[in-house]
Amino acid sequence: MTDALVFRKSSYSGQAPNCVEVAHIPASFRKSGYSGVNGDCVEVADLPSGAALRDSKQPEAGHLAFPAAEWDAFLTAARDGEL
Repeated sequence: MTDALVFRKSSYSGQAPNCVEVAHIPASFRKSGYSGVNGDCVEVADLPSGAALRDSKQPEAGHLAFPAAEWDAFLTAARDGEL
């Protein structure tokens, strides 16, 4: 995994003590080993607390982040042929 995420107060939080904090995800995405060879690829990035996935054809559309326990369960199921 990579370094810990650094959170900061969101500029949309205002002055209230209950604030939303955000963190930049400094992820380096790579083609997943489970992607096909036809160019329809899923890209994955290691995160400090799990992993993120995105569509290689539309990286600007964002990503889905998964906690480490969920990501590990997914990988185990994929390796065991349960998916």
